[in-house]
Amino acid sequence: MNLIGEHTDYNDGFVLPVAIDKQAIIAARPRDDRMVYVHSVNFVQDVHFDLDDMLPRAHGHWANLLEGTARVLESKGHRLRGADIVIDSDIPIGAGLSSSAAVATGAAFALLSLAGIPIDRLALVLACQQAEHEYSGALVGIMDPFICVNAREGAALLLDCRSLQFEEVHIDTSNYALVVCDTGIKHELAASAYNDRRRECEEAARLMGVTALRDVSLNEFESTKGLLSPLLQKRARHVISENAHTIAAAQAIRDNDFDLMGQLMWESHASLRDDFEVSCRELDILVDTAKTIPGVAGMRMTGGGFGGCTVSFVERGRIDEFSVRMMRAYEEQTGRTLTIHECEIVGGVSEL
Repeated sequence: MNLIGEHTDYNDGFVLPVAIDKQAIIAARPRDDRMVYVHSVNFVQDVHFDLDDMLPRAHGHWANLLEGTARVLESKGHRLRGADIVIDSDIPIGAGLSSSAAVATGAAFALLSLAGIPIDRLALVLACQQAEHEYSGALVGIMDPFICVNAREGAALLLDCRSLQFEEVHIDTSNYALVVCDTGIKHELAASAYNDRRRECEEAARLMGVTALRDVSLNEFESTKGLLSPLLQKRARHVISENAHTIAAAQAIRDNDFDLMGQLMWESHASLRDDFEVSCRELDILVDTAKTIPGVAGMRMTGGGFGGCTVSFVERGRIDEFSVRMMRAYEEQTGRTLTIHECEIVGGVSEL
């Protein structure tokens, strides 16, 4: 889950994600052939594929990413073994909490382990990202698989999505808890709009004469924004300001300054709502409600947008009050039930 730095990863920018205590568990045993049989507990479905015989599956099928990751690993020279696999996950699907990346990285880790292939964590991350592009059709950035693989307990990672260098930023959660509110909404617009936003950002960078929007400071943007259409100005302003938010947020966490961190989260959400236009009514209701509740340092949408979740820091002594007021307001204004998770910050993929 990303604390701040939304839609910056595919612009070579900075992100500040954590792994939370929701997980995809992959049970796997080796086979003597090259068949992979997969059972999903969540979907109550079975699929299988032959590593030697690619048969395209219908677009949008949940198994595409898993199969695609295996095939990308094979294309990189890693000869895998067949396997029997069972997947069970308590990560909400479509909530912006990286459920697909968790399954892909976990399954890739298992397949490499069964084949006796040493785990190169960066290669695993890149294979999962490539599989998203080629087999799921989502032009995602590097962040989701990166944090699933490299997360550290009790810390966020300040990740430079260009160099892939990262820094652990320890989070003191003794006074503030990390709380996720799941709208239960996933609008159909999300997938196509994600790819649209990526193309708009690339066009803005091209017109400004830079490799990526990460290369433009806020001052430079103000002096050159006339090169862009009003729409592209909004998209670029979000990415450029969000990179600044992310760098400042990492320092605020180092300084244990949750007031500043919260302010940056409010500003990030406003930018995602107004300039990047990836929020929705349900997310905005949550953020507007949270602003009225004592003890909330800050809240913002997290993930691709158009539904999914908000992330917030809430004083530990006020979580019950926060939960009651948020659930009541959400039901009154939407008719829907809000799901709230108090989260712990955990490590990344590992063998159990």
